[in-house]
Amino acid sequence: MNETIDYRPMWKALGLNLEAHDGLLAALGQAYRDIYLSQEDRPDGMGYFDFVISEIHGLRIQELVDARQEGRKVIGTFCLYVPEELVLAVDGICIGLCAGADIGTEEAEKVLPRNTCALIKSFFGFTLSGLCPYVSAADLVVGETTCDGKKKAYEIFDDYKPTFVIEVPHMKTAAGRALWRSELERLARKLEEVSGRQITAESLREGVRIVNAKRAALHRLNELRSANPAPISGRDALLINQIAFYDDPQRFTQQVNALCDELEQRVQQGQGVAGEQAPRLLVSGCPMAAPNWKLPFVIEKSGAVIVGEESCVGERGTRNLVTETDGDRESWLDRIADRYLDIDCACFTPNPERLDHIAAMAQRYRADGVVHYALQFCAPYTIEARHVERRLSERKIPLLRIETDYSMEDLPQLETRVQAFLEMLPRRAAAV
Repeated sequence: MNETIDYRPMWKALGLNLEAHDGLLAALGQAYRDIYLSQEDRPDGMGYFDFVISEIHGLRIQELVDARQEGRKVIGTFCLYVPEELVLAVDGICIGLCAGADIGTEEAEKVLPRNTCALIKSFFGFTLSGLCPYVSAADLVVGETTCDGKKKAYEIFDDYKPTFVIEVPHMKTAAGRALWRSELERLARKLEEVSGRQITAESLREGVRIVNAKRAALHRLNELRSANPAPISGRDALLINQIAFYDDPQRFTQQVNALCDELEQRVQQGQGVAGEQAPRLLVSGCPMAAPNWKLPFVIEKSGAVIVGEESCVGERGTRNLVTETDGDRESWLDRIADRYLDIDCACFTPNPERLDHIAAMAQRYRADGVVHYALQFCAPYTIEARHVERRLSERKIPLLRIETDYSMEDLPQLETRVQAFLEMLPRRAAAV
């Protein structure tokens, strides 16, 4: 955190628990130093993203507070099914909310069952413990029905912050598409009501342009990771994808493209973060919200390099762009609806597209194996792992199934299982 700026008055005004928040920042700062800043030969362009993390509860929150004073609205979300394009179309700011850490579990379990998934308990824990300035700075939280746990939890969360829930269909049928399109219209009306601004074809065009540019920059980053040796670690690539949910989208896009310029040079020079013989892994499954860095750290500390993420915080969330052609408001909303319905979340049934994408990504990024990551009690991903395993077995691609939470209690077990998995992978031939 910038030591020259005292953010405590701002945090106090937002209703944070200052003592607990100080402890949180100290713990996360140490974890970041151990997991990220300890890496060798990181690209220089990661300096910007390190700065963003150092100010994620400071300067970024100040920007949100200032924007609200100017009349702009801050919309918080926990899922990429909430279209950022619509928020931008009312000159709003779309931000991800706090989750991804074993925080406030005792407080969360006062209102939630103990066997609730870690992500849901985490966003409740952050909020009920007074530790999430993003929730405090938000004018509205938009939830979605991607799982039973979330949709019921949002009913309770509305007691603490105004929450508007959109229904995501669970089958990609004509009826499902019609439902989804109607839900985006309902969300558009809500955003207009909250902001006092109208969503027009022109404002949607601008929102689409901004978000498409952000996703295109992340596509460029992903493609560079197919090189061997990998020019950037999986930890750093994950961090960038996590920051995409928090940072100003246009500033973020500029910085990702600047980093990619550097990575292109590293690829040309054969410069990588791991040797050419290092095992290359694809991570697939549940989203990893910041600061959920446990599994990537274990994998790369064990000598492998993560070359791709088939995740909502990864390629699944950024894969497709919205078609940019002229049209009226309705046609823009149609195209936005189509783009988001293409996302292959495990909430859908059947979901063969996800299996196809995992196999294709493993081939494109030259992965030696896949780690399927699922949070405990996340039924969609823990159950769908069987289909993933079967598809990859047909391609003779090894798979390691990991089911965990945000605590550090299973760290030794994870290390043992990852190391054993790496030992069984075919040895990568030395470059000629």
